[in-house]
Amino acid sequence: MANELTVDVVIVGAGASGLYSSLNIAPDKKVLLICKEDLESCDSMLAQGGICVQHDENDYDDFFEDTMRAGHYENREESVDIMIRSSREIIDDLIRLGVDFDKEQDGSLKYTKEGAHSRARICFHQDITGREITKTLLERVRELHNVTIMDYTTMTDIITEGNRCLGVKAMTRGELEINIYAKDTILATGGIGGLYEHSTNFPSLTGDGVRIAKNHGVEMEHLDYVQIHPTSLYTDKPGRHFLISESARGEGAILLNHKGERFVDELLPRDKVSEAIYKEMEKEGVKHEWLSFEKVPVEDIENHFPNIYRTCLNAGYDIKKEPIPVVPAQHYFMGGIHVDSDSKTTMDNLYAVGETSCNGVHGKNRLASNSLLECLVFAKRAATKISAGKDVE
Repeated sequence: MANELTVDVVIVGAGASGLYSSLNIAPDKKVLLICKEDLESCDSMLAQGGICVQHDENDYDDFFEDTMRAGHYENREESVDIMIRSSREIIDDLIRLGVDFDKEQDGSLKYTKEGAHSRARICFHQDITGREITKTLLERVRELHNVTIMDYTTMTDIITEGNRCLGVKAMTRGELEINIYAKDTILATGGIGGLYEHSTNFPSLTGDGVRIAKNHGVEMEHLDYVQIHPTSLYTDKPGRHFLISESARGEGAILLNHKGERFVDELLPRDKVSEAIYKEMEKEGVKHEWLSFEKVPVEDIENHFPNIYRTCLNAGYDIKKEPIPVVPAQHYFMGGIHVDSDSKTTMDNLYAVGETSCNGVHGKNRLASNSLLECLVFAKRAATKISAGKDVE
């Protein structure tokens, strides 16, 4: 017989969206946060490029259009509006929590630009922005007296009564079955990269939240909308591919074929660049193309891309001196569990946030560095609604 636990809120997943949900739930509510692997093995830790923000009051229209255009205008406009208008508040909150974004000499935020952005509006911490944000959030969550974290605990099902979620069933690493009863449940289980042979995601990301919710008749949306990232470091070894951040191309890195020729505008949306690389590979009969940092100043490589530099060097490539082999790989899931603007699913008391959800922000193709922003904005809205027991204004 399964052991039983009772809490106010159970959150499944300890990435950025799960952690930020925990931080924004009212402190009088008892929260249990569970994750499938160790706390380091979440995809939020892997995000390199940065997090978008509305640069200034004149940037709204351009930011909105950039997001819509990248998403092939299949985005939910209400969600895009909410994300952009909430962006500065999120960045300010992250700084308050201790996130160390790169700064200009005068102390102001430094911004970078990535593909399909009409201007530089991306805050970053070197080329490990996701790790900086997620580790900071985890530190703050560990300080909360109302939140308990259980790692190596896998959700096996949700507990339901009619169209109401009563919590989740889970199993610990020691194969102990637990029924976790909660007034509200948040699924923050991440994407589906572990289902692919070539992906930039951790293998543990196997779409558990989507699969389980779908089995209970919860509405899904755009399950076929999967983003391929143009530039992962090519390897013939199985397992997760190392991502070469789009900000590298935003700062001047160029794509070359095996003749040393440029063949695409590197700052087009990701689907367009990926398509161009695949076509060039097919035309040349090769397994990869090349990314050259020859136009990126050495000091930028050392200061902005130290992790990429070290990883490529360990793989046998010195990006200061030579191009690196790159190939497109599965990267992000735009579809998922259908949610409203407060991250509520079609099942009562069940919410979904982050990559496992689909609030319509990304449309058919995600704009670079919108993922961290989107997941935090809508995680906070879920937490606020749960805390207040009413719709978020």
